[in-house]
Amino acid sequence: MNVIMYTKTGCPLCEKAKRVLLELQDEHPFRLQEVDIYQDDALLEKYQLMIPVVVIDGEEVAFGQIQKVEIRKRLLSK
Repeated sequence: MNVIMYTKTGCPLCEKAKRVLLELQDEHPFRLQEVDIYQDDALLEKYQLMIPVVVIDGEEVAFGQIQKVEIRKRLLSK
């Protein structure tokens, strides 16, 4: 299972989301990839006001305030 987190440097919500994802990684093994939206103009335009954004196997499942319960539910349904 692949999980992508779209992020940017100096983002407190992103740091919180990363902690949640790392905790969940212990329960449900997945590959976590962090992508800085400032490295790609298209990503910056798409996600600038939404970050962090969590994508599981190509599906956007959460953004902004990332809730552990919601991500866990999404991981279990995959």
